[in-house]
Amino acid sequence: MNPIKVGLLGIGTVGSGVFNVLRRNQEEIQRRAGRGIEIAMVADLDVERARAVVGAGVQVVKDAREVIANPEIDIVVELIGGYGIARQLVMDAIAAGKHVVTANKALLAVHGTEIFAAAHQRGVMVAFEAAVAGGIPIIKALREGLTANRIQWIAGIINGTTNFILSEMRDKGLDFDVVLKEAQRLGYAEADPTFDIEGVDAAHKATIMSAIAFGIPVQFDKAHVEGITKLGAQDIRYAEQLGYRIKLLGITKRTDAGVELRVHPSLVPAKRLLANVEGAMNAVVVQGDAVGTTLYYGKGAGSEPTASAVIADLVDVTRLHTVDAAHRVPHLAFQPDRMSDAPVLPMSEVVTSYYLRLRVADQAGVLAQVTGLLAGAGISVDAMLQREAGEGEKQTDLIILTHEVREGTMNAVLAQMQGLPTVLAPIVRIRKEELQ
Repeated sequence: MNPIKVGLLGIGTVGSGVFNVLRRNQEEIQRRAGRGIEIAMVADLDVERARAVVGAGVQVVKDAREVIANPEIDIVVELIGGYGIARQLVMDAIAAGKHVVTANKALLAVHGTEIFAAAHQRGVMVAFEAAVAGGIPIIKALREGLTANRIQWIAGIINGTTNFILSEMRDKGLDFDVVLKEAQRLGYAEADPTFDIEGVDAAHKATIMSAIAFGIPVQFDKAHVEGITKLGAQDIRYAEQLGYRIKLLGITKRTDAGVELRVHPSLVPAKRLLANVEGAMNAVVVQGDAVGTTLYYGKGAGSEPTASAVIADLVDVTRLHTVDAAHRVPHLAFQPDRMSDAPVLPMSEVVTSYYLRLRVADQAGVLAQVTGLLAGAGISVDAMLQREAGEGEKQTDLIILTHEVREGTMNAVLAQMQGLPTVLAPIVRIRKEELQ
């Protein structure tokens, strides 16, 4: 059987990894796929660099539309990134009857509903394992491996840059700004790290996982997104004293009222496996009603880990290339006419527990004032820590861990606390996730 022909759009870090791994493991991949997979054409603005990567025998062009227009190309791999030209090229490839493999989480989180609808109508596949958690096969696990389960929640460390920064802050006791510069020097953080450190990248990935887990449309615009830029080294130390570690989590959860979709720093009990994921590694925990808790751990980025996921998609598409479209696994795991209209809940309706750090005057009656406000709102305290004021100091830190409460209720109480004359600085609030 002739090899299936692939056109590669973009041959940067991931694209070159795809080409090299596919060439190195060609025989093994063909044994799994049932036929050869051949990159026949590459589009990249830097034609000379692309030729240096692929060598002779592969056609290199500057215009990606030439790849899409080539009738011999069966699968288009989009590795350009972003929302702009990538969206148009993916839609053009679908319209031309090409299957698409993409690592573009931003594109799918924002335009996934449109893209999947077009692919369904045209009878082609859009595969995107590499879009979430790099080399970890979490998409396949959610779409296929856990298909018997009613998934209850997902919580993941799905951005390696922020996890590296938080690990370094904890290990070395350094503040965020110092560690960010070191992460940039080592290549873990981009020159412009905004998407990573503000939680946007993790929210793109959480949005995709939420859609697959619960059979809802991709709705990135409804995700609650907070980054790690406001975290202080002292909060990481206090969390440690209380038996927790702070991680940036992407969380999506099924509730009776709707679906939670949120990214923010969270206190996680130090005994949980997720709390012990260090450096630039990724991990995702999935809770299903039948299987219980499962953990997926590995490299979430990098040339060859991401290439591993892209090639897995190429193998899947190759196997299913000739299968009736109606019998393929749906893009978002559920049949398109059976998608749920469950709402994504506003953050004010989310129920969770909290870590609060208050800078307060070191005088009698302060603790009673603060706990009185909590009690008045029906919020019970789980644990408390008060730093002893040093000699001559007139203020101190008061740390409170609460039990579960609706976020809207907590917001109202925080506003009251902030208005107390004995509260001397903005209150730090970090959500706490027990992950049970």
